[in-house]
Amino acid sequence: MTRVWILAHFDDEYCGLPLIDQARANGEDQLFLYVADYAADARRSRRLGETRALLGWLGIDPARAVHVGRGTGAMDGAVHRALPAAYAAIQAALAGVTVEAVVCPAWEGGHMDHDMCCLLASEVAAACGGAPVEMISLYNGKGLPAPFFHGGRALPENGPRTLWVLPGREMARWMLAVRFFWRERAWLGLWPAMFWTYRRYGFGQQRLDPARVRGRPHDGVLLYERMFKVPYAEVRAAADGFLSRSSRPGPA
Repeated sequence: MTRVWILAHFDDEYCGLPLIDQARANGEDQLFLYVADYAADARRSRRLGETRALLGWLGIDPARAVHVGRGTGAMDGAVHRALPAAYAAIQAALAGVTVEAVVCPAWEGGHMDHDMCCLLASEVAAACGGAPVEMISLYNGKGLPAPFFHGGRALPENGPRTLWVLPGREMARWMLAVRFFWRERAWLGLWPAMFWTYRRYGFGQQRLDPARVRGRPHDGVLLYERMFKVPYAEVRAAADGFLSRSSRPGPA
């Protein structure tokens, strides 16, 4: 039985570190699948290396991080344009794997690639007999003007949260782990926002209702619309086209 993580980018797993630690402590097998690809071989290799270094530090076999998106055309920032290929790559990676649960980024309108991984996770779980899907919030901009955003704060639209406060040692562990991604400048803004959320509200996860991926993440302008200039209508059309496909068999 395997807990499968369906993530967009190398370093997304950092946002779920408490869940990774909990699963490892429980003796659960974990498999980390990364969907977004990169145009430059050097960047692809470096970022995979950073993620594998983090997993090794956490006591997990680094080889459990698999770049399923390589060569699929599901490029960073445009996963929604290659959903069938991304799904097929995930399906191939899960051949022979008994999926106990799926973990993915939340359906929250923060980054279009994150939302598409949530959609893919929902379809994978359904094809595997209805395995539960747990979501982790990375960031969203609900109710905030540009350039502000919430880091790690779950949307109430995604349902009840399982929430726990990180004790000092676990908080320090999370704080130290960001060093594996020191080259990624995005963490200069995201890390303080997530730190504030975890310290004040705790770390949370939410169970995905599959119906969520068929509607807008929240009212108002989405963060990826104003930050990355990708309209929700474009992402929605791609998602609906994928969901309307007649047959998506599960892993063999």
